Amino acid sequence: MKIVTPKPFTFGKGKRAVLLLHGFTGNTADVRMLGRFLEKKGYTCHAPLYKGHGVQPEELITTGPEDWWQDVINGYELLKKQGHNEIAVAGLSLGGVFSLKLGYTVPIKGIVPMCAPAYIKSEEVMYEGILDYAREYKRLEGKTEEQIGQEMMEFQKTPMKTLKALQGLIADVRNHIDMIYAPLFVVQARHDHMINTDSANIIYNQAESVNKNLKWYEESGHAITLDKEKDQLHEDIYQFLEKLDWEE
Repeated sequence: MKIVTPKPFTFGKGKRAVLLLHGFTGNTADVRMLGRFLEKKGYTCHAPLYKGHGVQPEELITTGPEDWWQDVINGYELLKKQGHNEIAVAGLSLGGVFSLKLGYTVPIKGIVPMCAPAYIKSEEVMYEGILDYAREYKRLEGKTEEQIGQEMMEFQKTPMKTLKALQGLIADVRNHIDMIYAPLFVVQARHDHMINTDSANIIYNQAESVNKNLKWYEESGHAITLDKEKDQLHEDIYQFLEKLDWEE
């Protein structure tokens, strides 16, 4: 079976722009429905695909947060080059961490971190996440269980420097949250088993934004953009964006 490689996308031709950021081991499909929804509401949306994502898991572990951050900055610059002087950002999980980092690095109109970790997760849990991703990818390729087992044994011999770097990124961003002043809408799923959900409170409490709000989604899990409350989430993000002080 051939896997269709995910690609970056740009939707819409509106003046107001939103950068959409996917999660670790995810891809642009994480934020595609949100992008289409906002396009219909008159926004331009761009979602970059991080290096090593949406491809063989063996490629993922040769990349790290510096590569992915560069992809985020390139996405921001792409919108600037298209003439968008005001850019908001919404990101899921790792994308939420990057959305916060953007908030104290470049001018940002508004920030929507969704299920973004402020706690450093144990390497074991993150490592299991990578193994799950690798297994699932190999299944989608149509490989036999025997083949997958052999390849996973090899895969597990590879050093995972990515995880240490990822922990460093999360810690660094957490230490800078008090440098965020842009309007902020913190989104957190109640049934999020991937991160410590108290992260949402830390982000909300530490940000210096005057305009900030935190909403818990009682029926959703970590992949909130694809879960049962996604329609409500889309509407809430749209309402947040509409209240921003756009020049146009």
